[in-house]
Amino acid sequence: MIHVPFFCFCLTAGLTVSFSLRTLNKRLDCNQQGLDNCKIKNCSDNHTVVQRRLAPTGPEWDSEHVGVWMDKHGPVSVVTVTWKIKADASILQLRGSEINIRDESTNQSMCVQFSYQIREQLNPKNDKKWTFSLDGVVVEPGHTYMVSVFNLPEPEIGDYRIRKQITIPGCEDGIIQKAQVCLQNGSLWDPNMTTLASVDKEHRELSIVVVFKAAQYSERYQISIQGHGFYDSQNVSKANRTLLNVTFEFGLWQLSQCEMVLMIQPFFTRCKNNCHRPKKILDYCVYHPPRTLIVKASVGLLVIGSCLAYLLWRTSQKDPVNSSSSAAKEQPETIQMQERKRVLIIYSLDHPLYRNIVLHLCAFLATKCGTEVVLDLLDSARLGLLGTIQWLDWHREQIESSSDKILILCSRGVQAKWKAMCGDKQVFLREDALSPVGDMLSPALSLMVPHFIRSASFEKYIVAYFDDVCSEEDVPSPFNITVRYKLMKQFEELVFRILDSEKYKPGRVNHIEGLSEDEYYHCVSGRALRDAIEAFHAYQLEHPQWFEDELLESSHLEVEETSAEISNDARTVV
Repeated sequence: MIHVPFFCFCLTAGLTVSFSLRTLNKRLDCNQQGLDNCKIKNCSDNHTVVQRRLAPTGPEWDSEHVGVWMDKHGPVSVVTVTWKIKADASILQLRGSEINIRDESTNQSMCVQFSYQIREQLNPKNDKKWTFSLDGVVVEPGHTYMVSVFNLPEPEIGDYRIRKQITIPGCEDGIIQKAQVCLQNGSLWDPNMTTLASVDKEHRELSIVVVFKAAQYSERYQISIQGHGFYDSQNVSKANRTLLNVTFEFGLWQLSQCEMVLMIQPFFTRCKNNCHRPKKILDYCVYHPPRTLIVKASVGLLVIGSCLAYLLWRTSQKDPVNSSSSAAKEQPETIQMQERKRVLIIYSLDHPLYRNIVLHLCAFLATKCGTEVVLDLLDSARLGLLGTIQWLDWHREQIESSSDKILILCSRGVQAKWKAMCGDKQVFLREDALSPVGDMLSPALSLMVPHFIRSASFEKYIVAYFDDVCSEEDVPSPFNITVRYKLMKQFEELVFRILDSEKYKPGRVNHIEGLSEDEYYHCVSGRALRDAIEAFHAYQLEHPQWFEDELLESSHLEVEETSAEISNDARTVV
């Protein structure tokens, strides 16, 4: 097969509007065996006609390919059309071929003329039919094109033209979505939306924090939340940040139904106000049940409590000796969390999937455990105002003067950065370079380790790691003197530590409902946390060198140069 780079085009006469039909500037070479020259042809020009017996027979289709190539302005969607010349005696009458491509959506056309110099029926190079291709025609995703090819000169009577309708896949296609026009419509944008909700029962208020990833081609966003009878929205600008967050606060009296719809409206370069809007359904009842459920639950508990009291009274009347002896045995007891604690979470941004785990852990602590979570990603405004060290030190002082805790989540990045502080090679992670505040872990370790080893502050710090995606080897040496909790296997024990309580007491075993390894994922926030852990675990199995892939040579993220062609697969049939 001979590929002839597409060379020139012309507009339909009188067309003044801009159009997408064009060729790649780098693909204007007209040299090939059997091709005499390339000629600009106006689509409205008249063609030379001859008697039917003197005209060559029509061409025949070979194939067409749709893909993405690199233009000087970026990746663009292109089509390649290939046809063959029939091997018969009329080939001696052949002077050339004309190709017409018309966009059926805009009626814009593009014409090209090949002039041949063929003296044999078959190509002597491969002893096959002469084959020609029209390469690199820039097309619009989702548009349909009518392509026609005919040989010159044309017959005076009859029609030897061949026609084909080609529909270009839309931006949802795996290959076409890499084209610049699709990128500017947000084709590869994944907001990775995360929500953290908490209820202030004292003031009867619901607070929802929305965290999402900004897109390359959208500078502003409108985040809205809507339920039955209420609506609220906020605007936020990217301002060189990669993660954005907004907070919604409602009075519980405003919420009459469980479900709320959260929506992010981006404003991309091309689609403007008509871009795809990711949505998420929130179940308010997960965070605070409606009063009807509370009444039913209260009545049920009252009935059950009365029955239990009656049974205990009957038992004490029948066998007082046995009741006193059974009390000495350890019996499980379910307790309810009353006091609202605050936890500052220290971690390393090892990977986007690990960041998801941390965010979902915060959501689970806030919704299921009633814990107030302090996280740099959710307090970017104050962090930017105070600075990293001042923000960390202010929270540390607040926690050390109260009964609140500092939770250190150990991972590959935590261990590597600790070793770097002790003299090993400096560690620069990709996610730290992308974060507007940079590496938060190293200054946190510098600030908090001296306080950690003091006996007066020892109980303020909790050390944990996610057993499915990290290991005990990721715990820095200063923390080996304390208990290291495996999550989610020992999550219940960790919560008891936050509450300054004990799971095991003389004569009984305390239990917090819904926090065990086999129960925590039965609620919405717990299920999201489990899914995040499993997603990162699966990624690690598929990419054993994932951590090394996240390392950079310096603290600045280097922009890699785009290759001249996105991939060799761009020419394959879609």
